[in-house]
Amino acid sequence: NGYKLLLRRFQLDTKEKFLTKRTISHWNNLPREVVDSPTLDTFKIQLDRVLGHLV
Repeated sequence: NGYKLLLRRFQLDTKEKFLTKRTISHWNNLPREVVDSPTLDTFKIQLDRVLGHLV
């Protein structure tokens, strides 16, 4: 996708458990059509299609 997030290394071990740290790789692996959705509703629908197999 065109909106990749940068994953930084943390000095403290406690920061390794933060939600943002754990979700960066998931966000970066989303297909472009999900990330580039024109509306929030479209984003939710596309996200459900991509992640539906995980539930």
